[in-house]
Amino acid sequence: MSSAVRDVVLLGSTGSIGTQALDVVRRNPERFRVVALAAGGRDVGLLAAQAAEFQVAAVAVHDESAAGPLAAELARAGSDARILAGAEAAAEAARIPSDVVLNGITGAIGLAPTLAALAAGSVLALANKESLIIGGALVTGAAGEGQIVPVDSEHSALAQALRSGTAAEVEKLVLTASGGPFRGWTREQLTGVTPAQALAHPTWAMGPVVTTNSATLVNKGLEVIEAHLLFGVPFERIEVVVHPQSIVHSMVEFADGSTMAQCSPPDMRLPIALGLGWPDRVPGAAPACDWTTAATWEFFPLDDAAFPAVRLARECGDRAETYPAVYNASNEVCVDRFLRGELAFTDIVDTVARVVADHEAPQALSLESVLEADRWARGRTVEMLDGRVAL
Repeated sequence: MSSAVRDVVLLGSTGSIGTQALDVVRRNPERFRVVALAAGGRDVGLLAAQAAEFQVAAVAVHDESAAGPLAAELARAGSDARILAGAEAAAEAARIPSDVVLNGITGAIGLAPTLAALAAGSVLALANKESLIIGGALVTGAAGEGQIVPVDSEHSALAQALRSGTAAEVEKLVLTASGGPFRGWTREQLTGVTPAQALAHPTWAMGPVVTTNSATLVNKGLEVIEAHLLFGVPFERIEVVVHPQSIVHSMVEFADGSTMAQCSPPDMRLPIALGLGWPDRVPGAAPACDWTTAATWEFFPLDDAAFPAVRLARECGDRAETYPAVYNASNEVCVDRFLRGELAFTDIVDTVARVVADHEAPQALSLESVLEADRWARGRTVEMLDGRVAL
């Protein structure tokens, strides 16, 4: 185990992943030191308090108009951190010399910071799955061997289980899904789902977009693409199984019939700590399973008819190019409409499928073509939902 303190740049510091990551750092000052923070800018008070507590050298804010209020809050908190502001601020923060960049930003805007961290040579602890999924070969091609460490609980579980054998011995990756709040529901039952129902996740506390994605299983579809890109396993050998208890975070089946599972109570501090410290573990990062209490773990096959998001994601991932970017961007627009009460729950994935069907991939994959596909998909989705394009 390395004894050197690791310098950390934390992107998305005021969100769920970011605040939990700071809790890990707070409890392990001898192992981690935060050198820069980045956030959107909606809570400059919290961002300034974080900057002061961890004595960071720089703070990045996406919303340029938040720079002034942030400066006032930093002065009030007693921090002399340098302010970076604007659309490129997070990427600029990711280029600051560090051992680890934890990308906890939500959405496609995390792609540029992901590429910046890889170009800077830092280890990328990746919680922003969208950047890998939409970037595809751009991201994997920019990454050195072992430079990306997954922070999603499922992919962290796979990375841990894969230590049990060689790549040639891997038969199948098995991603677990909680099933969300609507496990066992039929498609007909899902038509009347309300935003309040979709946001009532049974096991995880997450932001509204990720929680809705968990309810539709779009999140699991994105994770299937992510697993393929991270570990190089073909889509036909990546399976999804519903596990309501969320104790088994994922499994690897090996060629001899053995299956290795990573198990722990649902607590994101464990994969966050492992992402920051990889390949070393951080003692006491999260509570362990209580083996003195009786428990039952259940597993169910995925209902593709009621939840077609995973099947659609496989198709997009298999087509590669900019199709995953279109899948992700269209879904973000649909989720926003659903949460505002303007779109039925089952119309989220149905609309995404129609947008994907309309898409034509560019001749060459680049950062610009990915971002253009993202913009196109958002515009096309709005046109469909507003009735300007025939469904």
